[in-house]
Amino acid sequence: MNLSIGIVGLPNVGKSTLFNALLKQQVALAANYPFATIEPNVGVVPVPDERLAALAAVVHTTKLVPAIVEFVDIAGLVKGASKGEGLGNQFLAHIRETLAICHVVRGFNDPDIVREGSTDPLSDLATIRVELQLADLSTLEKQKPPKGGMSPAEKKNFETIEKFKQALNAGKRIREVVTDEEEAAFAKTLSLLTAKAELFVINVDEGQIKEESAKVEEWVKLLQVHEEQVVVICAKIESELASLSEEDQRAYLADLGLSESGLARLIRAAYRTLGLQSFLTAGEQEVRAWTIRRGATAVEAAGEIHTDFIKKFIRANIAHYADFLQFGGWKGVKENGKLRIEGRDYVMQEGDVVEFMIGS
Repeated sequence: MNLSIGIVGLPNVGKSTLFNALLKQQVALAANYPFATIEPNVGVVPVPDERLAALAAVVHTTKLVPAIVEFVDIAGLVKGASKGEGLGNQFLAHIRETLAICHVVRGFNDPDIVREGSTDPLSDLATIRVELQLADLSTLEKQKPPKGGMSPAEKKNFETIEKFKQALNAGKRIREVVTDEEEAAFAKTLSLLTAKAELFVINVDEGQIKEESAKVEEWVKLLQVHEEQVVVICAKIESELASLSEEDQRAYLADLGLSESGLARLIRAAYRTLGLQSFLTAGEQEVRAWTIRRGATAVEAAGEIHTDFIKKFIRANIAHYADFLQFGGWKGVKENGKLRIEGRDYVMQEGDVVEFMIGS
């Protein structure tokens, strides 16, 4: 599954600094002026998962392959972006390719950083959302009914288009008015920006991180979003962490009174918000984590490994992660009655270690 997230916000709110930390290298130009990021920077980031090393010790392999998240650093949007202001159209097109939008909101106070339109978190978010709504409205207005009669499916689509246009004109986002999977799928085919899931990163000062991390509920109330969507981060601290060894990172976080990095919390929030989970495969060649949607069946999970597995699926040998560790792998779980044989319609669970049996 391609999990891609676009990092957006007004200029100079810390998007590129955050992106640099995500990649653990300075690949984005984190400069103190608008439009430092002229082309979108794309980076693939591993999902932190301590289970992989534990499984590798059991099956005696050194190859660990984590699940991944693709982050796209998109240049700062400004008021009028939907009409081309500040190279807006160019950057909005890059957001269309992502699965979710991560809003970076300025929560820090630094007089040396040019604000470039930023006033306060709520109005900053409103500015970005209005531009995304206007861009969606432009997309919908370009949809023209076919000449002659319409099929029932086409009629339904154009009724949905009118519904979406009315919602946008009323200041709503598409995601707020979608009522079924059919409408959601149609919105996806049009790459509508306000139909995408949202995450919110509050970028705070270094000295505020512990205090602000305890104020998530206040941010949730201010932004009027769900708690699971909000992550408080200090992008500067994340950049510093990125240059340290794992041991030094743990020590640094402990000094700050934090249990884990903001980036780990951001990736976890992305999984929750998008309704995703991981299943694990463990063999002598490699241990790997695979991303699937919550509620996916065994045959759908097999298809993530290879599309041919869908047609050739026979069964899935499944053990829970804890049982796999306790009983020392596939042989142990089988001998102790912890191995389950599941069919194609089995609903995958977080922590499942799986061996798919595939026909020729």
